[in-house]
Amino acid sequence: MLSLKLPQLLQVHQVPRVFWEDGIMSGYRRPTSSALDCVLSSFQMTNETVNIWTHFLPTCFLELESPGLSKVLRTAAFAYPFLFDNLPLFYRLGLCWGRGHSCGQEALNTSHGYHLFCALLTGFLFASHLPERLAPGRFDYIGHSHQLFHICAVLGTHFQLEAVLADMGSRRAWLATQEPALGLAGTVATLVLAVAGNLLIIAAFTATLLRAPSTCPLLQSGPLEGGTQAKQQ
Repeated sequence: MLSLKLPQLLQVHQVPRVFWEDGIMSGYRRPTSSALDCVLSSFQMTNETVNIWTHFLPTCFLELESPGLSKVLRTAAFAYPFLFDNLPLFYRLGLCWGRGHSCGQEALNTSHGYHLFCALLTGFLFASHLPERLAPGRFDYIGHSHQLFHICAVLGTHFQLEAVLADMGSRRAWLATQEPALGLAGTVATLVLAVAGNLLIIAAFTATLLRAPSTCPLLQSGPLEGGTQAKQQ
């Protein structure tokens, strides 16, 4: 019977400093993990397990070589859809408050409020690194800000969809008098473009991952250097 050995987990001082997370002291995976190790680590408790599954179940996000650029793009991945999806809501509220129209339930229902609250809480958790900053090592596996950030993002997406459905229901009659509904051909064309775009992104990042580890600038500083820096601090 085939038996698979789960990958060894590392302490913070055993990985290059670029991979360190504030307040997370253990549960790190090897930066040079093989594809099999990456798959197996999804089924063992690491400091990324909850993040992996909260990413995988609702949606999928890409990681980049450059940590700074990665963080900017991951922030934009939440900020851009939030701003774009809420433009109609902001426009309606602007009309309501700026031109003296009545602000009723049709302008901002409960789901909109919950969605805005989750979005603000998501941003706060992403920037503050709480609670692990207050108790380093205590929230390595369960309860750190990255996990809470994912959960709030998923909840925010749920409430956003609920708000969109409520808007569509209340404005269905008005929408029917506007542009004709998108037909099957238009729907399929949009789906094909979305799939093609995602495949191009996956292909680009797969090509990067296939490079030899020695060409990756993040892996130039080894575990020993990271350990020395950790002990000095």
